[in-house]
Amino acid sequence: MNVSRWPLAGLLLAISVSAQAADPTAVYGKGGANTAAMACVTCHGAEAEGMAAAGFPRLAGLSAVYMQRQLADFASGERANPIMQSIAAALSPEEADAVTTMLANKPRPDVERIGRTAAAQGLGETLALRGAWERNIPECVSCHGPGGVGVGDSFPPLAGQSAQYLSSQLIAWRQGTRKNDPNDLMGHIARGLTEDEIKAVSAYFANLTDTGAGR
Repeated sequence: MNVSRWPLAGLLLAISVSAQAADPTAVYGKGGANTAAMACVTCHGAEAEGMAAAGFPRLAGLSAVYMQRQLADFASGERANPIMQSIAAALSPEEADAVTTMLANKPRPDVERIGRTAAAQGLGETLALRGAWERNIPECVSCHGPGGVGVGDSFPPLAGQSAQYLSSQLIAWRQGTRKNDPNDLMGHIARGLTEDEIKAVSAYFANLTDTGAGR
């Protein structure tokens, strides 16, 4: 698995780095498809809901500030991906702001806000709701919010993202190819997880439905 997995590559490859990209409707369009809109839909779905089978994450409803920060980190090389680095570096601040604002305003899936008081069954659910404090690994919901719905501009949603994407990012943090988290928080957590734990906790969040129960 590619550890970076192009979190915004499919989207940004679709954007002509020109004045057209400054208009959010040029990315997804309003009625009638255009080249940019078709390319975005191909990678991230009609509503930017992501394509799990291909490992492309959901972008709809993510914080615009968070996505802008990721673009800046790709451009600087802080987050490693040679394809994303060149694309992000070519975007003007206005273009990055326009596309991330548009994506942030897309509907996000409804997920029941399950917190630490819920019963935890299975390895993935235990890590998500209880953590592994004997190894100084906090529960995921302590930072990413009840049900993994995300908190503010620093902790993105986990619920509903594909297991392939989530596990790829944990592996990237563990290997040090992604290191743009505050105080190496995710790096520490990822290095403490086994392969089975990475798969289990990724599958747990990927399988949350709008009622908060696994599919």
